[in-house]
Amino acid sequence: MGSDAFVREYLLLGLAFDRLEEGFVDAYTGDASLRRRVENAPKPDPRDLSHTAKRLRADLASAGLPDERTRFLDVHLRAMDCSARKFAGEDIAFVDEVEAYFDVRIAPGDEDDYRDAHRRLDALLPGPGPLAERLQAHRKSEIVPADRLAECVEAFSSALRDKVRAVYPLPETERIEYEVVGDKPWSGFNYYLGDYRSRVAINSDLEQHMSHLPRLIAHEAYPGHHTEHCRKEAGLVAGGQAEQTLFLVNTPQCLMAEGLADLALEAIVGPGWGRWAQEIYADLGLRFDGELAEKLHEASAGLLSVRQDAALLLHDRGRSHDDVAAFLQRWSLSTPERARQSLRFLSSPLWRAYISTYVEGYRLLGGWLAQVPAGAERAERFGRLLDEPLVPSSLR
Repeated sequence: MGSDAFVREYLLLGLAFDRLEEGFVDAYTGDASLRRRVENAPKPDPRDLSHTAKRLRADLASAGLPDERTRFLDVHLRAMDCSARKFAGEDIAFVDEVEAYFDVRIAPGDEDDYRDAHRRLDALLPGPGPLAERLQAHRKSEIVPADRLAECVEAFSSALRDKVRAVYPLPETERIEYEVVGDKPWSGFNYYLGDYRSRVAINSDLEQHMSHLPRLIAHEAYPGHHTEHCRKEAGLVAGGQAEQTLFLVNTPQCLMAEGLADLALEAIVGPGWGRWAQEIYADLGLRFDGELAEKLHEASAGLLSVRQDAALLLHDRGRSHDDVAAFLQRWSLSTPERARQSLRFLSSPLWRAYISTYVEGYRLLGGWLAQVPAGAERAERFGRLLDEPLVPSSLR
């Protein structure tokens, strides 16, 4: 089978998963006739999809593709095979499921790290009462007024877009449309539409905090998901790598994308992002302590693994929802409402393993970027994440 025929079969296989679970195809910008073909076919049997993924993996070595593309397709076919077997009802251990999806092996975090993070947060927010209450009171003081949210989003999007375009050029025609939605298990979501356009949805059910909003816009837009999609469309897809027109949930692509997006604000603004955000808020007539926000973010980095530990408790150890909600409240210092919102995400059949993309993505990509000095070298390395078909095992 030639390389073009192989990639065509890969795309048809990936698109078929949307017939089993709508939303499994996060984005597709390729040949529309392939999507129509899948939509007009009978609903697939997940066991057939598993067999196809295994067959394509076996044929991959003879498809005549360069090493980098071969590695990318191999780990994505492994992920699809695991998803197909899950849809078919196969019982797969949670840690093995995460490894097959995301090309990483997970383990529980260290509660000593969480205690240390609590001590650091405690020192930053002195006063009477439990730390969780002080942190929640601080967060309340940072809520973006609902009637100012749209202009704050626009201000940060515009400022970040200017910074990104100076370092990572984007097509002149790229555009983002923002919308506010409700009743979702996430805080923000990028819908990439192709032709360098995205729709970014922001969840109105969750109060947006001033310290989080610049991070959210960097994550979903500049230089996060939207920027990565645009750069890969202009580079890899235009260069003939049609497999990059398909973006599926529960694949190594997601871990790379979420790790990149979670590091996006530091990558483009760098240390001092708090003061930078403070100035933008001041222009809008809003008070924000950027230095404190930055220190709180650094301290809370020690709590990175808490949400993944919650997923392990739920799916690996069989603990109850009440136990897991209590665990989240204790270690992540969240409100009962936030803990239940996190639990909703962790309990979703489609998203239950997805938390590992944020935890392991941030850890793996952050460590890889930190191997080179801040400045031009690190900017160049971040550019490789935007432009190349890298997977977790290539970074390791």
